[in-house]
Amino acid sequence: MSMDLFRQLLEAQRIAQADLLRRRGVVGVAIGYRNYKEQVTDQLAMAVLVEKKKPVEALSADDLIPPDVNGARTDVVEIGRLEALTNPRDRFRPNIPAGVSIGHYMVTAGTLGGIVFDRNTGEPLILSNNHVLANSNEAEIGDAILQPGPTDHGVRPDDVVAKLHRFEMLRFYGDPERGSTPPTTTPPLFPPGGCDIAELWVTVGNALSKLSGSSKRLATVRPPKAQIESAPIYPNRVDAALARPINPMLFQQSIVGIGRPNGTKLAQLAMKIRKQGRTTGYTEGQVTLMNATVDVSYADNLQARFVGQVIATPISQGGDSGALIMERDSLKAVGLLFAGSRRATIFTPIQTVLDVLEVDL
Repeated sequence: MSMDLFRQLLEAQRIAQADLLRRRGVVGVAIGYRNYKEQVTDQLAMAVLVEKKKPVEALSADDLIPPDVNGARTDVVEIGRLEALTNPRDRFRPNIPAGVSIGHYMVTAGTLGGIVFDRNTGEPLILSNNHVLANSNEAEIGDAILQPGPTDHGVRPDDVVAKLHRFEMLRFYGDPERGSTPPTTTPPLFPPGGCDIAELWVTVGNALSKLSGSSKRLATVRPPKAQIESAPIYPNRVDAALARPINPMLFQQSIVGIGRPNGTKLAQLAMKIRKQGRTTGYTEGQVTLMNATVDVSYADNLQARFVGQVIATPISQGGDSGALIMERDSLKAVGLLFAGSRRATIFTPIQTVLDVLEVDL
């Protein structure tokens, strides 16, 4: 793969993605290998993600995707409607592994991603999504976390295994109260400290969409693009939260069917990955797109934009939100799953999640 071409595509994406995302039906922009007649080629292109492909005659001139943008070839990719994933499963006692049902007492259920450690105190904490553990910003610190989640028949007080510890606020379109304060700058395309191949890949999969498994995460009808355009759009980097175990001895660091993570790794195009989630269990897939900016639908007609995300083949369904994405042939964690559709799974690079929450695996 030509790194010069890859950098040119990243720059073209930076310049063009705001305009592309305004077009009807477009839900994301990313960089990846071009598809031709349902076959992946070795040609890099700017992928324009749409809910559903339509014939040219069904689109207005303003909504057509040009064959190239700023000198970069485009590839229209049908990805489906990206929604927060939700669903349910078993009660684990006395040892609770990662990859199983968990959730805030007011949601349905998501997936327990893993045990991480606070960088300041060293205490063990449970990692999952905001919409799984913090009810999409609606929870309060100290709220009960159940295993299994409510949809899997978890109840208070018998199944309270942790308390909400902290979470990164989700910023929704035109909703400053729930969206917190807007950032003063857009997150940088590359991390500080240089840009070697490793750093390039970590940013190329750096921050994404919050959409995988909780009760309020059942996506509803999406508002018209015109309505969205007039509202402020605050970019999100992660959909993530932490819970403090009531009894840390109940929790294992191992993921069901995979094992104990022994480090992290940067996502790369065509990387083989795997995950264990509450709904679909153990599945394998492959990274298809990097540096994705995507619009994700949540409940109550809420939408959020995520930047720097990684897109993979569809290896998840509702309720798999919060699962750790692992490299297929190692015990290295690659990302935190939080969204998807029938055609894709979306995750945030794990190092981004760890740095935002100030924890380590």
